[in-house]
Amino acid sequence: MRLLSDLAYGTYVGPLPMIAVVGFVAYGLFLAAASVMISKRWFKRFARRAFKLHRWIAYAGLLVATFHLLLGISVYV
Repeated sequence: MRLLSDLAYGTYVGPLPMIAVVGFVAYGLFLAAASVMISKRWFKRFARRAFKLHRWIAYAGLLVATFHLLLGISVYV
């Protein structure tokens, strides 16, 4: 857990610690997954692939969000 804790708050990307950057990436992936499903209304030819793309973006978001959770919990353990 010490490795994750050092990675979370010891590594900076610009002015932000790594845990904040990973959180922003997770939020962006969840917004992208939602926007894919919303955009299928406007692009009818896109409707077939929209669900598959939505599912894989959501899986990536869950993976990144789980890593974000582990980084956050590692500080307290």
